[in-house]
Amino acid sequence: MMMNHRSKLVAVLAALACPSPTQSFVRPKSDAVTIRSSFALDSSATATTPLSPWFNDNNVGEEPSKDKLKAQILQLGAALDRGQSYNPTSGSYYETSMEVARTKIQSLIALADSSNVPTSLNDIAGEWELVFTTVKHGIFRSSPFFLAVQEAFEYAEEKEAFGQDKATLFFKLHELQTCSWGISKIGRVAQRIDPDSGYLYSEFDTSIFSLTVIPILGFWKLLPTFGGCVVTAAKAKLEDGGKIEMEVDYTTSRPVEGLSGLGEWIWSVKVPVGSIWKFLPWNKGRSASCSVAVRYFDEDFRVVEDKSGDLFVYSRPVVPRSLDI
Repeated sequence: MMMNHRSKLVAVLAALACPSPTQSFVRPKSDAVTIRSSFALDSSATATTPLSPWFNDNNVGEEPSKDKLKAQILQLGAALDRGQSYNPTSGSYYETSMEVARTKIQSLIALADSSNVPTSLNDIAGEWELVFTTVKHGIFRSSPFFLAVQEAFEYAEEKEAFGQDKATLFFKLHELQTCSWGISKIGRVAQRIDPDSGYLYSEFDTSIFSLTVIPILGFWKLLPTFGGCVVTAAKAKLEDGGKIEMEVDYTTSRPVEGLSGLGEWIWSVKVPVGSIWKFLPWNKGRSASCSVAVRYFDEDFRVVEDKSGDLFVYSRPVVPRSLDI
């Protein structure tokens, strides 16, 4: 008797676990369809991003505040790795996010009044850290050295090569040569402005061989990681309308805590870029000069625009760093 009950129980469980072909193709009742449809609607509703007073444009036609725009720019800067995630050499992915970010920055600029335009270097003195840029092929291009390279191409007899703007092509090739295969990686990018000396110091950390491995075959680093902070010192003065005129003086480097350097001897080297620049034949005696325009600034935010229309957004650092020059 007990065996019969066990046999029946096993048969029932087997039927539930493995329905017959006939059962598997039976059309579900209309009630089941209704329940399933309503569940799908509920799922899509719950998947919708909830409205946020800071990161969504809730009220159409309402002008966002400066603080809201700054918060959105910071979020986009974090999501796009300060703008490095969008690279037209690799593809067009994140292009939409980049355009949204550019629009947000331009909206912030549009809200600027007279108090958001500096009248002296004292207004924008101190340390600033890059949080976002719309520039292509390398966020290191905020350095006066690379800005001077960019402006030098304006004096070239032929401004295009292989159908591209020469400056853009130069930076594209530079990025491909220095950043491929983990050879070089850009870390912190910052500026500090010293009104007393009349200098702007541009800094960017670079680590070399940070990711070096034999593809597919190996899972260990081939070479040790080393690098430092590259510093470009430029004479700076503020003109009317927030325009910063700069002339590159020299380039040097400084150690970065936790990152192995080439040796103590490298930190004392100062390359006199400004002096060498004039003797390079393609510069025809011109100085290593460049300029940017401060489009917006306040106590914690600064937006500048270069001559090509690219935008650089800086904020006051949460973790400041001293620089011994």
